[in-house]
Amino acid sequence: MNDSTRRLIGVLGGMGPMATIDFMAKVVALTPATCDQAHMPLIVHQVPQIPDRTAAIMGGGDAPLAPMLAGLRRLARAGVELAVIPCNTAHHWHAQLSQLQELPLLHIAEAVRQELILSGAHDKKVALMATRGTHLAGVYSGRLGAAFEPLMTGDEAVQNLVDASIAAVKGGDLAQGTRAALEAADRLFAAGAEVLILGCTELPVALANTAIQDRCIDSTLALARLCVKESMRDDTNVRAA
Repeated sequence: MNDSTRRLIGVLGGMGPMATIDFMAKVVALTPATCDQAHMPLIVHQVPQIPDRTAAIMGGGDAPLAPMLAGLRRLARAGVELAVIPCNTAHHWHAQLSQLQELPLLHIAEAVRQELILSGAHDKKVALMATRGTHLAGVYSGRLGAAFEPLMTGDEAVQNLVDASIAAVKGGDLAQGTRAALEAADRLFAAGAEVLILGCTELPVALANTAIQDRCIDSTLALARLCVKESMRDDTNVRAA
């Protein structure tokens, strides 16, 4: 299969940088390719200077909107056919971004919904680990379906651990990121959760190669899988990770 069958994907990245690289690696891993030319064509806008999404949501502001919109328009000028944002919290602005520019924009919660179905998580107690901004904005509310909602969330102690994990990954301290994420996950499992949605794209980085991976829905992996499906126009060729 040559690259003429692939749609060119634009990646609005940098939120954060390591999470974007993780997303790109997962796109490559999910693509059924035996040579360079069969892989997904991507154009990546990796600009970490987009203002903090959670800070904007918590403060009732829209500071990230204009630079995200500018990034999508730059990707459109480069010729991409659809776009993805490997940042959960940024999806607070998904509707506005979709209205203000013409690129189709995949939604990470829809990708997670598909991943939950694929994993056979029906009727299991699902908990969401995410930024305070993602929780407050309701990025996942009403998007996963009755089989998976309402989502369980942790108490303040759990959220503090999630915040610490995300900050550690962004700061390059992966060991601390892993410790904090594992403690948060253990507390959620102890409270009755059976499946965890890693609803911040730093969390899959923190929990990579840990024993709880098979009990988690990786939002980055979910978005990568949806991205490959949409680029190929044929989901029968997307292999399981």
